[in-house]
Amino acid sequence: MIRWLLPLLLLASPALAEESIVSGLSQNRVSITADFDGSEILIYGAVKREAPVPKGSPLQVIVTVEGPSTPVIVRRKDRVAGIWINNAEVRVDSAPSFYAVATTGPLSDILSDTENLRHRVTIERAIRAVGITGEADQADAFVQAMLRVRSNEDRYRVLEGAVQLTDDTLFRTDVVLPSNLTEGEYTVRLFLLRDGKVVATQERVIRVRKEGLERFIFTMAHDQPLLYGLLSLVLAGIAGWAASAAFRLIR
Repeated sequence: MIRWLLPLLLLASPALAEESIVSGLSQNRVSITADFDGSEILIYGAVKREAPVPKGSPLQVIVTVEGPSTPVIVRRKDRVAGIWINNAEVRVDSAPSFYAVATTGPLSDILSDTENLRHRVTIERAIRAVGITGEADQADAFVQAMLRVRSNEDRYRVLEGAVQLTDDTLFRTDVVLPSNLTEGEYTVRLFLLRDGKVVATQERVIRVRKEGLERFIFTMAHDQPLLYGLLSLVLAGIAGWAASAAFRLIR
């Protein structure tokens, strides 16, 4: 009896995903050295299918790159008695140090609000700001101000149309990591979409780490702060003495 029921159960079970992602990165490790001025990452992949290409809405691809998240305090300066002072602040629970979104088309056209909420695709959804309304009036304006500042610093980017898709199968995009990177793991997420819905996802990781002199200074500052402070004072004194001696020689 069980032998006859097994095929029926298999037929009644949900079908396997018809489309999945096979992807790669040009590099999965970035070293920050003294002369580091940024890095360009090639993200590429293909769509693996268990069935013919579905008819109807064309395939869309979104690629996000997210840096380590940290709490952020956003302050507003107001002019009081002719002096600009910090008059209000909002604490954002967690904000990515870097976030880039690359797509095959306009985000508003290829991604539904429901899927955006579920997968936190856009920069606004990637920022978690819980309970900020009680800290200041118009708290959302503080978050928008942070978005503008980090966008101007090239740390937040929306690259609509930057993903190249060939024959609904092969895709690629280039994401430039800036020179002011935060050390840690950068999560790369890839999404396949049809009719505004995510049909397949995949994650990869890029590890960013300080190396050489940068690593030595970073480690000393965190593990031996007293020695780091004393060494900084000695170096500053030597630099000042050298500048004074050179000035006297010139005169």
